[in-house]
Amino acid sequence: MTNFNTDNLPGVHISPNIQRDPDGYELENRAADPDQLVEAAMASISFWDGKIVLDLGAGTGYHIERFHRNASHVIAIEPHGPSRLRAMKRIADMQLERVSIMTGSAERLFLPDKSVDMVHARFAYFFAPGCALGLVELERVIKPGGSAFIIDNDLTYGTFASWLRRSIYYEGITAEVVEKFWSEHGFSLIRIPSRWQFTTRADLEVVVRNNFPPTLAEQIISEHTGLEVDYYYDLFYRHY
Repeated sequence: MTNFNTDNLPGVHISPNIQRDPDGYELENRAADPDQLVEAAMASISFWDGKIVLDLGAGTGYHIERFHRNASHVIAIEPHGPSRLRAMKRIADMQLERVSIMTGSAERLFLPDKSVDMVHARFAYFFAPGCALGLVELERVIKPGGSAFIIDNDLTYGTFASWLRRSIYYEGITAEVVEKFWSEHGFSLIRIPSRWQFTTRADLEVVVRNNFPPTLAEQIISEHTGLEVDYYYDLFYRHY
């Protein structure tokens, strides 16, 4: 059993796009994967009907409602206080009764052993390699027969991946290294071809500027026309 008597949260890192500009990140969430292909792929592997779902690194809680529709309960864990407060307001405004919102981190979950059926982590902590300690915590809290889903950007296919490869934020990170890490830890991969679909050009520009260094962001904005960006997700999953 993990010792829960701690004053700090190991493994936490800054997420500048959502923490600096949560309203801009809301625009990104609305534009991303409009056909909900990620959720469809997850459901085809392990549906969350009647299950306890852990939304790990839940941010401001955008995805909670999608799981709440069918889950018996959703536990949302977010280490960033202002984001967690926004998530609380969201579930109160939506009157979602089967939700708990907690502090915690991928490396320090204030949950009992074998207490959740499914874990969803989207762009949160599990940036391979170097996230093995969080995987130890997943193994502790997931029930036998449960599943973990880790969602990350694909670095090989699509327009968005080509932008990532130009970014200093991804310098030295390759798809081969990332996929090898997850395979060695027992995860399988589904590559999901999706898109961003914006309603205005201004929204697209806000999101691009939130995701890339200033010089590159302006280059992307000048090069890319329209309101749509093709965007591939990597869905890594494992059964326990």
